[in-house]
Formats: sequence, C-alpha cells, structure tokens
Amino acid sequence: MVLGRVGLYADFVVLKHTVFAIPFAYLGALLASILSLKSLPAVNILFWVGLAFFGARSGAMAINNLVDLDIDRKNPRTANRPLPAGLIHKSEVYMIIAVSYAVLFASAYMLNELCLALSPLVLITSVIYPYLKRFSWASHLILGLNLGYAPIGGWIAVTGTLHLPPTIHELGVFALALAVIFWVAGFDVIYSLLDVEFDRRHGLHSIPASLGVERALQISAIFHALMFLLLIASHLLFGLGDLFALGLVVIGALLIYEHWIVTGVDPERIGVAFLRVNACVSTSLLVFIVADLII
Repeated sequence: MVLGRVGLYADFVVLKHTVFAIPFAYLGALLASILSLKSLPAVNILFWVGLAFFGARSGAMAINNLVDLDIDRKNPRTANRPLPAGLIHKSEVYMIIAVSYAVLFASAYMLNELCLALSPLVLITSVIYPYLKRFSWASHLILGLNLGYAPIGGWIAVTGTLHLPPTIHELGVFALALAVIFWVAGFDVIYSLLDVEFDRRHGLHSIPASLGVERALQISAIFHALMFLLLIASHLLFGLGDLFALGLVVIGALLIYEHWIVTGVDPERIGVAFLRVNACVSTSLLVFIVADLII
C-alpha cells in the first residue's frame, strides 16, 4: 500500500523527467570543483545538490499540477493524470509541496549561506510559471529558468560565492544556465504542440496557440540555435578541450534530428523528440564535459 502511494507520487511529479536537468546541477558542481579547487567535488556536496534539485523540481511540478487542475480535467490528454483523475487528493499535493520545499531549503542550508539565501527564487518562479501561461507565451522561458538554476546552484554549492563582476569561469556557468533556459523553452514549445487547439479554446498562451504551428517550430529552432551558441561560449569561457568540442558536434546533431523529425502535430514524433532525444542531449553534455575535465 505504502509503496503503491510512493509510486503514484513519483508518477504525479513525473520523476522520470528528472533526467532532463539534473545533469546540469552536477555539471555546475563538477566544473566548480575541478576548475576552482582542482579536485573532484566531495560526496556530501553531490548528495545535497541532488537532494536540493529533487526537492525543487518535485515542488514545482506539484504546484503546476495543482494550479492547472481545472484545465487538466478538461483536457483529454491530461484528464487521466493522478490529480485530475482523483487518484491523489489536494491535501496530498499540499503535503508534497511542503515536503519538497522543506527538502530544498534544508539541502541549501547544509550546503552554504548563499545557497540558502538564493533558494527562495526557485519557489517564486515555480509559482509564477503556471499562472503566466494564462497571459503570455513567455511562460516557456520561465519554465526554462526553473531548470536553468541547476548549473548555477551546483556551482554555488561548491564555491559558496558569486563575484561582481563575475570571473571568466562564472561567466561560463551563466552561459551554461542560459543554454539550459533556451533548450528547455525550445523543447517545451514542441511539447505544447500536442495541446495547440485546446490551448486556443481555453485562452492559454503557448507559442503554438498564439503564433501557429509553423511559426512555433521556427521559434523552437531559434531557441535551440541560441542554446548551441551558448554552449560554444561555455566551451570557450571554461577553457575546455577537444572532447567537449566533439560533444558539441553530437549535441548539434541531436538538435538537428529533433527538428527534422517534428514537422507538425504528430504525437509519436513529438514524444520521441521531447523525451528520448532531449534525454540524450543532457546526458551527452554531462558525459563529454566530465570526460574533458578528467582526461
């Protein structure tokens, strides 16, 4: 019974999608440790970074699902999700939110003072996102920001500082964070193609609903081109070598493939692009940067 509820909660916050962004939190920690301290990050830091990310993401998903409850009940694609289907009660969602952010703030406290001071930003933008999509297509970028915190958080977890003006390596981590923002916004635009007609009928301002499918695909491609340029900037600012350059080729090929297979509102192709291709993008980035740093 207990395990069944835990599994339901994991499904509720779509735990499997953690693979999209948690590599960036660990990348921030690894880059800070190796470039600044000339050593691998301590195991306890990696533990608290992972736990903080888990809390932040789970809390954000729970808030989004709670705010969107009435909309999800009306949408045939989402009506069978745990909350609109009545498998989870609102009281349980409030509990998930409270526990998730308690985990985030406790983990930030265990890391350092700056992590703790900045951690409320994650909660603020997590609350803004589900409401903003009722007014503006910029919600895609706010969703990206919610995951773009990851590399900066990992960096601060190790160093405990950010400088003004930023150091060249800090500029690198900011470029990496911006890359995450545009990457997430780009694939979220693709994912929102699934609801383009529903969003129009119910006044939701996704880019496909606001500008049409063809323009949305063009904007998604622009977002991913910006992501790729920012990864190149990160490569230069961090002073990484040929292995990461090879990784950039792989990531570029994956992004091209993503936009090649998605040509319209085809749920099967969108599913492959959204989940499988982007999981490969994030893991490739982690593998090639780590290999470059170590070798």
